[in-house]
Amino acid sequence: MTLLVVACGLLLLTGLGALLLQRRPRGAAVFGVSGTVAAAMLGLYPCLRVLLGGSAELMCLPWPVPGGAFAVGLDAVSAVFLIPVLFVAALSAIYGVEYLQPFREGPAAGRSWFYYNVLVASMVMVLLARNGLLFLMAWECMSLASFFLVMYESEKPGVREAGWVYLVATHLGTACLVAMFVLLGREAGSLDFGRIGALPPAVAAAAFCLAIIGFGTKAGFVPLHVWLPEAHPAAPSHVSALLSGVMIKTGIYGLVRMLMLLGPPRTEWGWVLIGIGLTSGILGVAYALAQHDLKRLLAYHSVENIGIIALGLGVGVLGLSTGHPLIAQLGFGGALLHVVNHALFKSLLFLGAGAVVHATGTRDIDHLGGLAKVMPWTAAAFFVGAVAISGLPPLNGFVSEFLVYYGSFLSCLESGARAALPFIGAIVGLALIGGLASACFAKAFGIVFLGEPRTEQGRSAHDPGWTMRLPMLILAMACGAIGLGAPWAVRAMRPAVALLTHEPTAIIFTGTGNVLDLLGGLTECFWALVGLVGILGLGRWVLLRGRVVRQGLTWDCGYAVPSPRMQYTASSFAQWFVDWFRWALRTEHHRSLPQGVFSGTAFMNTETEDGFHEGLFRPVFERARWAFSKLRWIQHGQLQLYVLYIALTLVLLLIWYASHL
Repeated sequence: MTLLVVACGLLLLTGLGALLLQRRPRGAAVFGVSGTVAAAMLGLYPCLRVLLGGSAELMCLPWPVPGGAFAVGLDAVSAVFLIPVLFVAALSAIYGVEYLQPFREGPAAGRSWFYYNVLVASMVMVLLARNGLLFLMAWECMSLASFFLVMYESEKPGVREAGWVYLVATHLGTACLVAMFVLLGREAGSLDFGRIGALPPAVAAAAFCLAIIGFGTKAGFVPLHVWLPEAHPAAPSHVSALLSGVMIKTGIYGLVRMLMLLGPPRTEWGWVLIGIGLTSGILGVAYALAQHDLKRLLAYHSVENIGIIALGLGVGVLGLSTGHPLIAQLGFGGALLHVVNHALFKSLLFLGAGAVVHATGTRDIDHLGGLAKVMPWTAAAFFVGAVAISGLPPLNGFVSEFLVYYGSFLSCLESGARAALPFIGAIVGLALIGGLASACFAKAFGIVFLGEPRTEQGRSAHDPGWTMRLPMLILAMACGAIGLGAPWAVRAMRPAVALLTHEPTAIIFTGTGNVLDLLGGLTECFWALVGLVGILGLGRWVLLRGRVVRQGLTWDCGYAVPSPRMQYTASSFAQWFVDWFRWALRTEHHRSLPQGVFSGTAFMNTETEDGFHEGLFRPVFERARWAFSKLRWIQHGQLQLYVLYIALTLVLLLIWYASHL
């Protein structure tokens, strides 16, 4: 615990040093990155110790702020979330040194490292806080620091709009969290988490609803996700990796922590979580299929994977509320492991996309192509992330989704017809999400990295340097390590699952069809597959050794000079899937069909706006803006009138307080 507090202090000090050196970008980068890496090394040790069987720690210090003590704690649940935060933050910081080189002119880079370190420190404090007021303070610091990081290129109108959308969304969510903690503090008489318990059913239900909205906004539950596809593409790619890989998981952490504090969960809560998971997962991947912006596509996949985590939590809550501990363990275990897995492969994908943007200057998928020939390291890393996020063996995404699948199948076998409905929905939803994700990344990888370059920037692109390449390779190896070491990865989740299910650690994941034995058999198959691929690769190398390998045109169907215009575009590849979801996506088609034998210009492209952003939130906020504009008459610009407003407000509050004594 002490090491984690020291790590937070080190992050803030080195961030301040980067801010003071903002006129010297190289020195600012050294301060910022070294502080993040050192803090990660300090903080990972106590987290790993807790997960490997160490006891939880709690530190309470008096402070003059009302509402309890300065309480921070480290248990297995916090450790599961802290490990990816520290790991991804360190790798993304190393990546950012080279990525930000084109922006070294001026003080922007120094300020960026300051906000980066503040963001990491505030995320750590959110995961350690055991007091509602401390939690909200760290939550607000996290939100503001990430806002300034999103606004890094604020001279661009699109970036400014994305930043303001994010700021409004996050503060609407925070308002719900304030209401939730006020409600809990009023019942418990304190904002310390340790004193919250034995809540009346109505209060627990209200707190759960507020938690779903408040934490769901940060996590990206549909329809509260509208800030993700705006903010993540706007931020620098190493920041996008941090935001999408770990920051949105603080919303999941808050929801998990509330489930631990609100007492025995209700069956309806599980239904709600499964419904949210299905909606977010299916619509998230459907919107991703329709995108042409590579980073926007990845942002929508964050919505999809948050949906998968919500499905796991829903299965766990239903298992716990219906008295099926093994099902609860599988659901919670799958959700927590997917938190770690998503942090790895989504950060890897955003760093890969950043390498593409760094080399070509564009995020438009239709302007890319053939990059695997000139960027083989980036292509290989992105391919690993694409396989992992699609939930395919032998990588890590398969393992966590398998736990949720297995828990849902067992529940269907042990439950009645009505009780099995949400689990059947989870199985069908996971299958649909996995299939659509595979199709989406076949589109993304195929059009970006395969075929022929569509532009001169694609032909002249090259892999980045090792400071950008090494973090991608480490994340790719981590994805493979969890997939090939699935039993060990699942065992590491046992202390956290024990806290959520109130079961002894020794009997976690045991029972009908021991999941650890089953994963052990699957892992042996994975190793056999890897060995077979290695033998075939070695055989190919032996056969080609010493021979001249020439490259030539493939069979071209009679086309003497094929051009990139003959290749699939993002719109044409995804057309069938987009049409399937036209009831939700409302995609606009723009086309000019060929006319005659020797046709002139012909084109087809699609444009898909977020329906929730354009059809729900934008009209509401436009009307709110119109309504508030009618109050501009009170803005006289005279300081004495503003002081009078404050005085009148204080008098009214005193009168209200006196009337309730």
